[in-house]
Amino acid sequence: MPLHLDAIVPRAILADMDACSWKKGALLVSGILLVSGCGKPESSGYQGYLEGEFIYVAAPLAGRLEKLTVQKGTRVEAGAPLFTLEQSAELSTLREAAGRLRQSQAKLEDIRKGQRPSELAALEARLAQATTNAELSSRELDRATKLHQTAVLSDDDFDRIRLNHEANAKFIVETAAQLATGQLGGRADAITAAEADVAAAKATVDRTGWSVAEKSQTAPRAALVFDTLYREGEFVAAGQPVVALLPPENIKVRFFVPEGEFGALKAGASVKVVISGQPAPIAARISYLSPQPEYTPPVLYNRENRSKLVFMVEATFDPAVARDLHPGQPADVTLTK
Repeated sequence: MPLHLDAIVPRAILADMDACSWKKGALLVSGILLVSGCGKPESSGYQGYLEGEFIYVAAPLAGRLEKLTVQKGTRVEAGAPLFTLEQSAELSTLREAAGRLRQSQAKLEDIRKGQRPSELAALEARLAQATTNAELSSRELDRATKLHQTAVLSDDDFDRIRLNHEANAKFIVETAAQLATGQLGGRADAITAAEADVAAAKATVDRTGWSVAEKSQTAPRAALVFDTLYREGEFVAAGQPVVALLPPENIKVRFFVPEGEFGALKAGASVKVVISGQPAPIAARISYLSPQPEYTPPVLYNRENRSKLVFMVEATFDPAVARDLHPGQPADVTLTK
């Protein structure tokens, strides 16, 4: 479009200017317009908003919400109780499993102990009696041997006395073996089977104890109770969140940088975040730079921000400062020089 000096300078002034002055004025005005028209306004920062990464606390088991111990908007410390689901069925199963464990343990101890003390005492008495009988038969055999050598005792009587002593000696060995077996307890295979029963019973107790414990959930971190999703008395399906927590370290600012300026940003770089209602800019550090570009979100598209492709960048705050921030707040981000 041709430049008309009279569109800028009043005609009355142009009438009083000579040809030379008119040309100088035209050149001056043209230079001013050229500089003002072609100069690129310096970027005042990047637009963005605060974003929160929530922790949704749920129980892996289903049940009726029996007790909700927190309210939306309050803050809780790590380990604070959040909610409890109905546990009656799990508690009954746990008591049953504990009883079976005690039964298995008692059976194992009984097998290891062997026979009862009274039975062992009877075996010991039989062994003592067998020893006495063997001693008497041994003396009788000595006398019978002398008599048999002098032909006073017949062969039949000598054989009877000799065989009787041998029977008494064998009875001692038999009774001693019975006593040793009674003291050993059950066989190795029976003890191994009993030990396996005890281990299985312990596993059942652990599983049912876990079920009882999982019906009550606590806060994994110190956080703000952002929302409660169920009320007491409602049925909660397995894995459904009941409480949404927002730890302060999970609050970040998300802003969008034009493609031409994205290469200058580095992870860990410091930025300043201006948020409405905050008396001063808040320091943050870049924690994430998106590897893929995207189109400018419509909410951020305006006459001053016309880049078609932008990169998403995230920066985190100090947790102590982030406590007072809220997701969704608009923010202006500038790089720290």
